[in-house]
Amino acid sequence: MNADAPNSDDLLALRLRALGHPARLAILRALAERDRCVCGEIVRGLPLAQSTVSQHLKVLKEAGLIAGTVEGPRSCYCLDRDALAGLSAELSALFASAAAPVPAAPAPGALAADRAAAPLHAPAGCNPPMRPKTVSMAVGDLASAVAPPISTASAGELPAGS
Repeated sequence: MNADAPNSDDLLALRLRALGHPARLAILRALAERDRCVCGEIVRGLPLAQSTVSQHLKVLKEAGLIAGTVEGPRSCYCLDRDALAGLSAELSALFASAAAPVPAAPAPGALAADRAAAPLHAPAGCNPPMRPKTVSMAVGDLASAVAPPISTASAGELPAGS
């Protein structure tokens, strides 16, 4: 792999960032409606300045989601359907793995070390619970660990009751 070429996760993140703006989604929809390169129609179809649309087109092109040619003042853009199909496949695989069932929790008789290493099972629709951290501080150390109260006074003001 080329040192300048992004890895799979970098490319996926770049493409998702490119899709993270409503104007760029509208541009993709407009290009998807046509099976040819589109020039000024994109600008006329959006309530944005030509320079803003050009910037959005540049982001989509850098992400590899559209192809474009610039010949003097004329620019033509079309979808890169192969790149979009690849993105769809990557997202499907990502979501399928994220939605896969979590392995069952260990049996109640399992060793404590086995339980600590095993993933926690969370009910459907919940974030997995966090493992409790072990606290090794003595009770006397607790007072010194408590942060002082936060003052709501503005800079230069004295707190109430001073």
